[in-house]
Amino acid sequence: MKNFAKSKINPDLKYVYSENNALSIVFQSNDLLLGVLGEFNNNLKELEKITNTSIYSRGNSILLKNTHEKNELIKNAIQFLVDQFLNNGTIERKDIESSINKFMIDEKITNKHGNVEYIIKTPKKSVIPRSEKQKNYIRALKESDIIISAGPAGTGKTFLAVAVALTMLLDKKIERIILSRPAVEAGERLGFLPGDMREKVDPYLRPLYDSLYDLLDFEKIQKKIEVGDIEIAPLAFMRGRTLKNSFAILDEAQNASDTQIKMFLTRIGENSKIVINGDPSQIDLPNKTMSGLNRSKKLLGHLKEISVVDFDYTDVVRHPLVSKIVKAYSEKNSDND
Repeated sequence: MKNFAKSKINPDLKYVYSENNALSIVFQSNDLLLGVLGEFNNNLKELEKITNTSIYSRGNSILLKNTHEKNELIKNAIQFLVDQFLNNGTIERKDIESSINKFMIDEKITNKHGNVEYIIKTPKKSVIPRSEKQKNYIRALKESDIIISAGPAGTGKTFLAVAVALTMLLDKKIERIILSRPAVEAGERLGFLPGDMREKVDPYLRPLYDSLYDLLDFEKIQKKIEVGDIEIAPLAFMRGRTLKNSFAILDEAQNASDTQIKMFLTRIGENSKIVINGDPSQIDLPNKTMSGLNRSKKLLGHLKEISVVDFDYTDVVRHPLVSKIVKAYSEKNSDND
């Protein structure tokens, strides 16, 4: 054996390279090894199936017997799964699929202190980007004053924005998170729903609540909503305001008109960020040409203070079928053009 080096990424791992292109990943912790392997080695089997490679479990090691290039790919994938298990205490199927994404081999985004920045650490979980565009999106969320993102459902636009906003609030870099979306009907009319205005509007804002509850305990979110640290409101309620020390997110912006998006963007005040998210393929406006999302990208994309990120079906991180469904509909729409 010619090399026995300790992992620079995780001190619980060591690598043993042999002359015949075999690579042993040695785990110092049996609990960590079992977490990565999964029940009945199911995680390893899934990784082997996805990559069409040979992976073995031997004692306290994972043994790779492939080409050097494939071994390095699997090594990076296992490093990713180790980080995922250490951060969240579990590994899901989508994590295994993401672990072999070619972008995960790229150098991580680090700050001047050498700390990883694209991993968003919230009280309930650590959020890790699963594609190059998601990494670019997180970088934009941290560095730009205004971010406009467009793409299909399931690409993490809202979830990542809420995660970054929440960490900034908890770190006291901002004083308030404002989450908004246009209350546009998609086949049902608000007037026929029971209850007062808040009860009518809440169903439209539910995805924003879900993102918050996934990142912080329910009771703490409710408390922050009660004291005004987190505000969730329909887009129409934003007119006339100036947002200072805030992180404001407009979700479902494909259902906002050009005038409404302009109104929301011009709310920005001192030490604030504004995020515009939407899916151009899911416009519920009576006249689809009324949507202001694409127009805002064209008008403002050249400004250096504004970042524009376009996602596509390859960035979908929900069930694998979602990506295939989005791709199929995209191709159908292209055929009809």
